[in-house]
Amino acid sequence: MDTQSFTFHTDPGHGWLEVSKSQLETVGLGVDQISGYSYRNGDTLYLEEDCDAGLFLARYKVKYGKLPECLDRYAEDSFVRNLPHV
Repeated sequence: MDTQSFTFHTDPGHGWLEVSKSQLETVGLGVDQISGYSYRNGDTLYLEEDCDAGLFLARYKVKYGKLPECLDRYAEDSFVRNLPHV
């Protein structure tokens, strides 16, 4: 399997890993296992960097044997903060 890539959104104060609900489920996690510090827009989740993103990445590595590529997307005022929390 080729390595998947995910977008890592950051602003001056925090960061979030963008994953789909199906990608989350593929590594054995459910939305109910994600903290209220992460955000959601439909079936797209923005996993906060301190806990939820690490959990997803650890599960991803167990499943696929390596970490995915993460593409950084920086914004001074990230749109993620305006989304509803999980």
